[in-house]
Amino acid sequence: MNRRYFMQRVAAGAGLASAMPWLSASRQVLYTRPEPRGAGGLDRRTLRLNANENPLGLPPSARQAILDGLVEANRYPFGPRTELTEEIARMHGVTPENIVLGNGSTEVLQMAVQALGGASARVLVAEPTFEDVPQYAAALPGLHVEKVPLRPDWAHDVARLRELSRGRRVPVLVYICNPNNPTATLTPSGEIDAWVAEAPEHVYFLVDEAYFHYVQDPSYWTALRHIQERPNVVVTRTFSKIYGMAGMRLGYAVARHETAERMRAFASDNNANHLVLVAARACLHDTGFMKESLELNNRARQVLYQCLDDLGLEYLPSHANFAMYRINGDLLEFIERMRERDVLVGRPFPPMLGYNRISIGLPEEMERFAQHLREFRRAGWV
Repeated sequence: MNRRYFMQRVAAGAGLASAMPWLSASRQVLYTRPEPRGAGGLDRRTLRLNANENPLGLPPSARQAILDGLVEANRYPFGPRTELTEEIARMHGVTPENIVLGNGSTEVLQMAVQALGGASARVLVAEPTFEDVPQYAAALPGLHVEKVPLRPDWAHDVARLRELSRGRRVPVLVYICNPNNPTATLTPSGEIDAWVAEAPEHVYFLVDEAYFHYVQDPSYWTALRHIQERPNVVVTRTFSKIYGMAGMRLGYAVARHETAERMRAFASDNNANHLVLVAARACLHDTGFMKESLELNNRARQVLYQCLDDLGLEYLPSHANFAMYRINGDLLEFIERMRERDVLVGRPFPPMLGYNRISIGLPEEMERFAQHLREFRRAGWV
């Protein structure tokens, strides 16, 4: 195939794609695009309210960037990687040496555990929290994981975590998911700042800000303020949530240059492909899509809250794109009954086995979920 013919085919494909509904930039099509048939055994009727994904999907700008980038997909992604790293660094007021890219923020978290844990290290985590960090740590010889229950207000128990970190001569890695997953609750940033200010440098803070963009509470701010002064603070972000790129896998860490270099030693080469890099760069400039995602999330969350209030079901105040609410009855039975109605809800998160995590979808999707929940109440299941 010669280059002219190849370019004709790419142009024809782009023209066809621009006419397809799922590539339209219109608000209505974004809200009603069909789900891929057969993906994971699901069809377009299935509500996917189990993985904290952005129901709008990729921004139109990112889709166009992918189409435009196909012509360079045969090349290694050195240039786009450098460009995106520089873009992220400018956004956060740091240098490219402070940025570590990963195949989703999950790989970045794994790098941090590998690089900062060290022999006989202690890894301190909340319970419940996002499971990946304790799972990574448990798989490494010599690392010991200690879990600390959340406080009654559902924040990290900073006082208890600080107490456990004191007097240790070995490295201590503290994982703080804020907002926390699965509870969607906050730990006041001032408490974290106070601890960071007095902690010795062998106590490392791995602050996961996957849901940073959704928070509107004045007691919360990013931990990025510590990066320039403290080599023991790492902040992670992801393109999976607000940017709708969960299936494309891209995340990053921000850390002081020597800490970032230690983490990069555990990264696979070219761990971000060409298309995800150009899509991510488009997302960073698409402030309209971010605003739309936030507005939609707020509207859909109110639909959920109204239903839970009507049924008298307790729920935790959400600062993310998901919520945790109490159910009556057996959790596994509840999950299966929802699945029978083509609704996927969150998995169990011990020890909160009387609660279910629900991702916030489109308003009409939350209405459909609410109908099933009311049906369950009439049947005496919740």
